[in-house]
Amino acid sequence: MDTLTMQRRPQPAQAPLPGARPGRDPDRAIKRGPRRLSAEAVAATQRDRLFDGLVREVATKGYDNARVTDICHAAGVTRPAFYALFSGKEDAFLAAYRHGIAVLSQLMESAYREAGPTWADAARAALRTLLEVLASVPAFARMALVEVDAAGPDARRERDALLGSFRRFFADAGPGPAAAGVDRDALVSTVVGGIHATVRSRVAQGRATELPQLLPVLTYAATAPFLGTDDATRATRLARPADGPGTTAPCAPAGEAATIP
Repeated sequence: MDTLTMQRRPQPAQAPLPGARPGRDPDRAIKRGPRRLSAEAVAATQRDRLFDGLVREVATKGYDNARVTDICHAAGVTRPAFYALFSGKEDAFLAAYRHGIAVLSQLMESAYREAGPTWADAARAALRTLLEVLASVPAFARMALVEVDAAGPDARRERDALLGSFRRFFADAGPGPAAAGVDRDALVSTVVGGIHATVRSRVAQGRATELPQLLPVLTYAATAPFLGTDDATRATRLARPADGPGTTAPCAPAGEAATIP
């Protein structure tokens, strides 16, 4: 059974995307008293708040200039609590990055599976989700697409693995009309790399909230090598903002982007 005809399964509630909320969100304050939380629940809450604080500090100051002290202050968490959870800033960055990418990937997978009836519809739905979720949390977009380059070789390897994983969205694209002798794997890698470079450039310019405007051009770039120009043009004509609210990151403020502070 191919990807597009997979049976739909109920999806679990989405975890929050790092950076979607202030780390000092009052709703996550740890209350003291006789009904205090368990140690495991306290650690989970602190970890969640540190993810938000780290993403926002890194997005605002850059990876190199975001200190552990700043991250802890933004999260309302003490340094001892930080070091009980992470070995250092790089370890915390990688944990926040992996968590956020897992949330984003699950949203894209759901959009891909539920769209239809053609691969072009599914690919466009996954792209739309990618752009709208990143636009809803610009701080995470900057951390994950721009500052990841400064976070060390392990972070860059995570980024490269992520780009490789996006190849799965092209499994149902078919052989395409490419001329004989064109390596299909290289073609998919080129398309994925081009989409990444275009999105990253817009985020690096501080224009993450404009990402959904890229849907037509990215739809065409993703589909033309496999469907040909005529079918890609038809797919692109449908790549317009849909009626009603778009896809936003879990816990992002309703009606507005979670901006970089």
